[in-house]
Amino acid sequence: MLDRILEITPGESAVGLKTATRSEDYFADHFPGFPVVPGVLLLESLAQLSGKLLELTILRDRGYWSWPIFSMADKVKFRRFVRPGDLVRLEARILALSDESAQTRVQAFVDGKKVTTAEQTFVFNPEGLDTTEARELLQEHESVQFKILWEGWPKWWAAHEARAEEAD
Repeated sequence: MLDRILEITPGESAVGLKTATRSEDYFADHFPGFPVVPGVLLLESLAQLSGKLLELTILRDRGYWSWPIFSMADKVKFRRFVRPGDLVRLEARILALSDESAQTRVQAFVDGKKVTTAEQTFVFNPEGLDTTEARELLQEHESVQFKILWEGWPKWWAAHEARAEEAD
């Protein structure tokens, strides 16, 4: 769903992109003769961006990888249709962050026009991610994902590692 991360400022906000490619299977049924991106897929794309923002925030502030789970959407508004071929700009901003959960405000735009807004709630670390082995697997998986999605990842990771070494 999330195709690219343009920028992330841990503790604050993130910007990403989603391309509504014409080849997506769902366009055949949603809707015949008038294809649009299902709203739930826009929400998921925004949740993926928010999740990456929350992961880096927790890694930076608490020193460990977490797994944000999208658990609730509030104040959802779909303002315009997203059509095949549209490039969707995704934005996420942290509203609240606690030990167990977080809330973000998200927006999506096409051609500078707002198409979707919502507030999203996340909970952290489902059972099974509380072992060293599980966290190492999570770090490995997410490092690969960040490399694919965000060209700024190598620089951010190197700076994070340097800060961690200084703290030790």
